[in-house]
This record gives sequence, C-alpha cells and structure tokens, in this order.
Amino acid sequence: MLIKHPPDIRSSEITDHRLYLNRRQFIRAAGMVAGAAAGVGVMAKGAAVLHAVQPAPHGRKLLNVKTGSPFSNTNGEVKSTWEQITTYNNFYEFGVDKDSPAELSRNFKTDGWTVTVGGECAKKGKLTLDDVLKGETIEERVYRMRCVEAWSMVIPWAGIPLANFVKRCEPTPKAKYVKFTTLLDPGRMPGEKSPVLDWPYVEGLRMDEAMHPLTLLAVGLYGEALPNQDGAPIRLVIPWKYGFKGIKSIVKIEFVEKQPVNTWNESAPNEYGFYANVNPSVNHPRWSQARERRIGEFFMRPTLMFNGYGDQVASLYNGMDLRKNF
Repeated sequence: MLIKHPPDIRSSEITDHRLYLNRRQFIRAAGMVAGAAAGVGVMAKGAAVLHAVQPAPHGRKLLNVKTGSPFSNTNGEVKSTWEQITTYNNFYEFGVDKDSPAELSRNFKTDGWTVTVGGECAKKGKLTLDDVLKGETIEERVYRMRCVEAWSMVIPWAGIPLANFVKRCEPTPKAKYVKFTTLLDPGRMPGEKSPVLDWPYVEGLRMDEAMHPLTLLAVGLYGEALPNQDGAPIRLVIPWKYGFKGIKSIVKIEFVEKQPVNTWNESAPNEYGFYANVNPSVNHPRWSQARERRIGEFFMRPTLMFNGYGDQVASLYNGMDLRKNF
C-alpha cells in the first residue's frame, strides 16, 4: 500500500474534520436504509440524521426580511445548516484555517460601520450601513455557493441587489468596473498581520456583472445579521463565481475605468483569474474542479457550469475564451 506523506498530499485530497465526523452519520443512515424492509420511511429518517441541525440564533434578528425571492430556486436542495455556514469559513483576515474566522472574530465590532463611495460616480461620500440599505427591501435568496477548493454550500442570504445600490450612486459613462475593498485594521483583524496576502483585500466586477439581478450585497443569513466570520456587516455574493470573489466586510466601493487588480489574482495569477466563473473544465493547477463536495455530505457530485446559473448568466460571456479568461 502506498502511504502519502504530508508534503505529497494535495489540499483537495484532505478530508475536512467535520466531513470525517459526518462519515459516521452517513454510515449509520446508510445502514438504516439497507436494513429497512420498505425503505422509504427509513430513508427519510436517515436524511434527518444528516440535516437535523437548525440555525442557532445569536440575538441580532433582521427585521422585515422578504422571503420567496424568484432567485432562490435550488431545485429542492437542502440548505446548509447554521453551524456549517458559520464554522467552516474562508476569511484570511481572521486566519487561514477554516475554523479560525469563527474563533478569532468573536470580539470584532461593527458598530458605526461606514462604506466610502468614490470614483466615477455622481454620488460620492461616506455612508452608514443604513444609508447603503436606505429605501431597499431586504430579501432572502437561497443560493448555491461554490468554493475553489472543491466544497460547496447552499446558503439563505439576506440582502439587497447590488444593482439598486449602483444606480443610486449614479456612475458616469467612464465607470466600467466596480472595485470593492475590505477593512484594513490588523488590530481588529489579526490575520492581516500575516504576509500571506497583500492587504487590504480587493475585488472587482465588470459593470454588467455588478448590475446582474443575481448579484447581492448581503447583510444577513438565515434571517439574521451576518455573523462576523461570514463577512459582517456587509459583503458581496455572486453565486455563479467561486467564493473568493465574495469580498467581506466592505469599507469602500469605487467606480473605475480600468479592471481592478484583485487580491488573489495578484497573489497567484496562474491559479486565480479575475473572472472566477465556476467552470468544471478549467482546473486549478493543483486540483480538479470537475467535482465538488457539499458540506455535510460524504460523496462528491459533478460541478455545474456557472454553478448551475448558466441560463441566467452565460450571455454575459458570449464570445469570450473562458479558459483564457478564467
């Protein structure tokens, strides 16, 4: 038997600790199914074993969240649990391990948060979170979210269409892209003391991507205000792109003429492109992107082009070489 030593193991081959623990649940559920005479009732019971955890409130309920959005069709997929969404995170500002953000962001304060708007637009200035949301209905959208590291979740976000906010800023004809910047404060975000990335974190969208109805400025999940580890108090959500495009804890939004240099593309341009569209035929140099594992499940599933949102967004990229523009 060939035994791989740690330096030889790709990160995509390492089973996450929570998935390892969930394997016992899976085997138990499979055993109940195999041992059932009729099967149907026990299968439902087995599914409950995998998805029994309910979201745990943290006392910051969002008010007037509108449900039933037309953009919440997940084809019957089960939503990831509150525990899964809030304990398995990529947020390098609070550490590179998946459980670091939940632990190291506990005392992160977002009171008095402001977002500075600038660049090629008529309405510039420093806005409070209430100003950003002013006049908008906060709606719940259940989106499939795919990480570049071959794991995925189904998350009930709460937020407003980015397009509505962009329109209120009145961008000029020179504005071709929207640039986003995360808070730079190593005292509050200990991960920024590490040179693992060039801080602050920067992301960007083409204007038509920013204006697409699916693109969301999220301020909550499961009907509650965003937990710190998920990007409090405001973050970007683009469900047809890999997770690193979803910049968190936004403090600046700028309308610019040239394509922004986003953080991961600057750090590793051969691994992370500007567009970050989910594409099963374009692999990360160190692992395949053809399959993904839903958090809480043991088996992998085929990755869908544009994360399953192709009918809505494929037209944005007509004529583009998606292998070159990855």
